[in-house]
Order: sequence, then C-alpha cells, then structure tokens
Amino acid sequence: MIDRTRFERASVRLSLALGFCITLGLWAYTGYSFNQRIDGVRKESAVVAARYMRAQELLSTVRAQMLRSSIRVRDALLNPARNAIDEHRLEVEESYRIVTMALEDYEPVAGALPDSDQMVRLRAEFEQFHQTSLDVLQDAVARPPTAIRDLLNRHLVPRREAALAISEEIQSLNRLAFIRQQNELTNVHQAAEMKSRRQLGWALMISFGVLLLTSLYAAKLERRDIRTSQELRETATRLMSAQEEERRTIARELHDEVGQILTAIKVELSIARRSIEASGASGAPLADVQSLANGALQTVRNLTQLLHPAALDDLGLAAAIDASLRGLARRHEIRVELNEAGPSDRWPKEIELAAYRIVQEGVTNIGKHAKAAHCEVNLTHLHDRLLIEVKDDGIGFDADTEGKIGRSGLGLVSVRERAARLGGTFNILSGPGQGTRLIVSLPAQVAHA
Repeated sequence: MIDRTRFERASVRLSLALGFCITLGLWAYTGYSFNQRIDGVRKESAVVAARYMRAQELLSTVRAQMLRSSIRVRDALLNPARNAIDEHRLEVEESYRIVTMALEDYEPVAGALPDSDQMVRLRAEFEQFHQTSLDVLQDAVARPPTAIRDLLNRHLVPRREAALAISEEIQSLNRLAFIRQQNELTNVHQAAEMKSRRQLGWALMISFGVLLLTSLYAAKLERRDIRTSQELRETATRLMSAQEEERRTIARELHDEVGQILTAIKVELSIARRSIEASGASGAPLADVQSLANGALQTVRNLTQLLHPAALDDLGLAAAIDASLRGLARRHEIRVELNEAGPSDRWPKEIELAAYRIVQEGVTNIGKHAKAAHCEVNLTHLHDRLLIEVKDDGIGFDADTEGKIGRSGLGLVSVRERAARLGGTFNILSGPGQGTRLIVSLPAQVAHA
C-alpha cells in the first residue's frame, strides 16, 4: 500500500512536470517559428526594397545622362567651334560609358526578367541616340543653322524621347513589381501570423487538456486518499473499541474470578491460621502466605484499574482520574492535584472513556519520562466541549522539533488519534527544563472524523 501510494504521488508529480514541459515546449516552438517567419519576411522585404531602389536609381542615371548628352550636343551646335565640339564629344562619350555601366548593372525588381524586352529596346534606342549624337557632332561645323535644327528635331530629339519613354515604362514596371511583391510579403506575414495563432490555440488547448487530465487524476488520488484515510480511521475506531471491550472483559474476569479466588484464599488462610494458633502452634508461615495473597490481590486490583476502571462507569470521570492520580503518587512519589471547573455533569460514555485514556497516557508519560515532582490535571466543563490539561514540572523536551512527538512513543500518537477520532483538538507545549503541558479539547457530541 505504501509503495503504491508513493508511486501514485510520484506519477502525479511526473504528470505535472510532463504537462509543464509539453506546454513550455509548445509555446517555445510557436514563438521560435513565428520569429523565424517574421525574420524571413523582413529580410525578403529588405532585399526587394533595396533591389527596387537600386533599379530606380540606375534608370534615373540613364535618363539623366541621356538628357546631359543631348544638352551637350545642343551646346555644340550652338557654338560650332572645333575645340568646343571636341570637348562636348568627350562629355557625350563619358555619358555613354556611364549609361552602359548602369544598364549592365541593372537588375529587375522581381528577380526574374519581365521587362527584358523593354531593356533590349532601351539599349537599342540608346545606341541609336548615341550614334546620332556623334554623327551630329561630326558634321556640326559644316551645316547651316536650319539644317542643324532640322537634324535635332527629326533625329536626335525623337531618339531621346523614345529612350526616355522606354525608361519611364521600365520604371512603371518596377513600381508594379515592387507593389506586387510587397503585397505578397504582406500575405506571407498574415499567413505566418494566422499559423502562429493556430499553433498558440493548439498549445492552449493541449495545455488545458494536460491540466484537466492532471487535475482529474490528482482529484481521483485525493478521493482515494480520503477514502483510505476514512477506512483507516474507521479501522482504528473499531480496533480501539475492540481493545476497550477486551480490556473491560479482562478486567471483569480478573475482578470476578481471580479476585474472588484470591479473596477466598485469604479467608481460608485466616481461618487456618486461627485454628493453628488455637492449637498452640505458630501461625507465622501462614502469615507470610497471607501477605503474598494480599500482594497478589492488590496487583489484580491495579491491573483491573489499568484495564478498565470501574469507577469510570460507576462514579464518573473525575473519580476515575483521581484514582489514577493516587496510583501515580503512590508509585512514583509525585505530588498530584486534580482541579475540576464547571458543571460536573456526565458526558457521553465514549467522551469519558477517551478523556480518561488521554489523562492516563499523560500521567503514565510523566511517571516514565518527566522526572517531575508535581503533576496537575485540570478538567474544564464547558457547554459544548470538555477541556483537559495535564501538566508537570519535569525536564520537558523540544516539542518544536519535527517528529519529536512521534519519536517519544506511541502514547502521544494514541492521544492525538483519540482526539481526532472524536473531532477534538490536540496540542502539546514543552521545552527543555520547562515542563510539559498536554492540552486536549473534546466536543460534547461525538463527531467521528
């Protein structure tokens, strides 16, 4: 039974620990997975944003350099000096190099190439624009102003506008791709959030389930412990009742049978002694036998008193306790005192018997262990309970030390059990060199625990 109880208690602790670990693991996994998803979304969003800004920056560079190149061509035509044209041609070549590098570094926002056709067209238009610019610069000195304006309006400006229109189209595609990817990332974020919420919901449900199962299991064990405790108390009650009945039977047998026999022997010895002395012989041997018979009769009376005092049934609790105290004073040379307060009405039989046994146990402990010179028993009769106090001026002990009462013997354990069985309370106050006070309160009505 003890091993089974220990196993069940250990299983409850194991269940609680397992449930706590499962709950903690679920919450930790949910938090970790949610953070991983959010971090992934943030990183991808940062990559897309950086790619978009880079693409837009390169396209802006292309447009700016084309405008710069067209301005240089115009300035060269307005000032057709050879040295100025050569300087403007160098600047046009520099713009061409910058645009070429920008187009090579360009990367679509979406990571694929949805705008590859536009980029091919942009490169082609830019090449034609650049070539037209060089051709215009080459013939700028020999052409009249009307021919130069016609060349600019018919060839250079359309090439520039076409290239700028394509760059605008590519920028629009980039913006659309960026918006589309941002929407996709938002959807991914929402999906991750929904999944995390579902996982948290499952974690809460599993945690609640583990808690519910553990609570039901613990409640089952508690009910079993309560039922076992009740059975043990009922068994102890029946055992005590059986012991008291057996003591009563033995005491009656000792008093009625052995006591009467010893009394008859005493009478016969007295008659025989008188007869012997009347015949002139010495009756001393029979006197010794008479003393032995008296001693045996007194021993039987003491045993009868210890087993079940007749005074408890006939005269009441106070008379029975007084007889027990006189026996203590006689055996251990201790001054005894019995004080009774309140109306001395008779209590239920079970209450009086328990009170007598409690006082008897306290008095026995005083005689065995206390080394006391004085013992006092106080009985206080209240309207709803009986207060019992047994105190001495002996050596005492450390009552605060855990298990001290239990190690002092089974007597005080029996006192505690008797008080608890009747619904009473038990307390003991003691200290080294301070004596001991045993205080018990018993209810007027028997309330079996």
